[in-house]
Amino acid sequence: MGIKIETKIVGYEVVKEEETVALAKVKVDKGERLSAKVIHMTEQIARPEGMEALEGSTYKIKTPLDDHAMYVTINDMVLNQGTEHEQRRPFEIFINSKNMDHFQWIVALTRLMSAVFRKGGDVTFLAEELQAVFDPKGGYFKPGGKFMPSIIAEIGAVIEHHLQKIGLMEKDELSEQQQLVLDQKRAEAEASEQKKTIADTNSDGSYPVAATLCNKCHTKAVVIMDNCATCLSCGYSKCG
Repeated sequence: MGIKIETKIVGYEVVKEEETVALAKVKVDKGERLSAKVIHMTEQIARPEGMEALEGSTYKIKTPLDDHAMYVTINDMVLNQGTEHEQRRPFEIFINSKNMDHFQWIVALTRLMSAVFRKGGDVTFLAEELQAVFDPKGGYFKPGGKFMPSIIAEIGAVIEHHLQKIGLMEKDELSEQQQLVLDQKRAEAEASEQKKTIADTNSDGSYPVAATLCNKCHTKAVVIMDNCATCLSCGYSKCG
């Protein structure tokens, strides 16, 4: 905006940045409304020109509900490559299987998740939302005693593992002291089972056969120790 000067200029002075900030503060204190430039931001991520190949990982899902395995491939983009702010972000996901029974929802799911990945922002919510899907026909146990409420939930677990692998999610790990306590309780539980002449472990050799399902980590590893139900997998206890 032009300003008309009607008097003679006898001198000039450059306004310093500190003075500009102070002047703006005074105007705010006086109740004057300052105009601000509105900046519209978008985090839409596009494949870089000339980049035909992306780094990624493929995970195998084998459930007792199907004879054929599912293979989940997640490709990542490397942002700010070569700098201290280098970061990997998921860009696209593909799911392949010989079983064509789930073809329609697999295509729909992968397209939606890939669109969310490319949109940017926080994508970690996908893992949590998928793992909350339950199959009305019932879930299944994975080797090691971990319960999966549905195939969708296991896909969510794969995404969570991948996001932890590339550093977008933190992995819940027990401290060294907590792990020692759990190992001690596990040894005591196995010794107690042996005294009762009951098989001391599950068929996969992981946790006592009398263990029950944990409501937190969904692993069949909860035993009664010191009159308190304690999970030997994640350390969860009803007694705190």
